[in-house]
Amino acid sequence: MPTLKITVGKRDRLDQRTRSRIKAAQEDEDLDDAQPVLNFGSYAELNRLLSPKNLELLEAIFEHEPESIRETAGLVDRDYKQVHHNLSELEDIGVIEFEGGGTGQAKKPLLAYDGLEIDIPFASSNENVGTAAP
Repeated sequence: MPTLKITVGKRDRLDQRTRSRIKAAQEDEDLDDAQPVLNFGSYAELNRLLSPKNLELLEAIFEHEPESIRETAGLVDRDYKQVHHNLSELEDIGVIEFEGGGTGQAKKPLLAYDGLEIDIPFASSNENVGTAAP
């Protein structure tokens, strides 16, 4: 599994990286090292991903490989509905995936990446990445 790179700030920084990769591909350079990137527009958005409860869930999934959301809730000693909500948000942004979940089947949470690499640039005065500190 690759590591997910997380950035905060304006999309133009991410767009420049994309343009560089397209140019490299056109010049037949090897792109096997492609690292997936998730960009947040503000520190407040990033803070939702990095909440202690979400990090605890990610760690529990990594360490125990639970077979269901209910088992995950038990591992972190939290209410099923809250854990389901948090895991659904993590799935929406692509940090976890679910396996199974058909009629009468439990949904097994799986990590989509083997780690998170966070790139937080110091914003210049003309960039607005929100006022909440990480």
